[in-house]
Amino acid sequence: MLLTIDVGNTHTVLGLFDGEDIVEHWRISTDARRTADELAVLLHGLMGMHPLLGDDLGDGIDGIAICATVPSVLHELREVTRRYYGDVPAVLVEPGVKTGVPILFDNPKEVGADRIINAVAANELYGGPAIVVDFGTATTFDAVSARGEYVGGVIAPGIEISVEALGVRAAMLRKIEVARPRSVIGKNTVEAMQSGIVYGFAGQVDGVVTRMARELAEDPDEVTVIATGGLAPMVLGESSVIDEHEPWLTLIGLRLVYERNVSRM
Repeated sequence: MLLTIDVGNTHTVLGLFDGEDIVEHWRISTDARRTADELAVLLHGLMGMHPLLGDDLGDGIDGIAICATVPSVLHELREVTRRYYGDVPAVLVEPGVKTGVPILFDNPKEVGADRIINAVAANELYGGPAIVVDFGTATTFDAVSARGEYVGGVIAPGIEISVEALGVRAAMLRKIEVARPRSVIGKNTVEAMQSGIVYGFAGQVDGVVTRMARELAEDPDEVTVIATGGLAPMVLGESSVIDEHEPWLTLIGLRLVYERNVSRM
């Protein structure tokens, strides 16, 4: 089985693939202070619950693919693969790794690995032109051309960042649960904040995607818009431009990149 690990700024998502099928997944908090040994214990505990894996840490795992936006965590995961999975092929997404997606960016090294991986999966699953909207710590919009090129994107504050900022900077407001309110017009402070977050972000997505699609293709209707990320379900029902929802887009992209590189190792 292939173990895929997507390390974000707030959460780390892990997926277990049997061929092309994801058979198990986990979401944990990202902690830049965790050591390689702590990460190994955490992995052992999670995978020990799966019936197809053995008791030893490496049993049943025949490949690992990792991308990370937190350099310190990537460093420790590199050590995990060396110490605990020494005989297992591992692909860590970094410069030099074959993705199959040309990066048309002023400085390709500035593009987060997860955004490139999302472009890989979007192009494979849906073809271009496409726009990926990833609802993570930041809300990112990434454009894939009709020829499968990563052409750039947009970065905006994420939903949770916005909620926290309201609670910190506004004296009469507090941190709230991110949930869909009863109506757009809030009847209390919590519902008013929830409405602002849910419908405000839906409006942001519609506006940004519409403008991106006009630049990306002669016919904007040809652009496929894919939503992913942990908070995507909050906006799906309110956005008018999202065509597809693929919660495991990044993990699928990691599987594809692993397959494109493992034969070269």
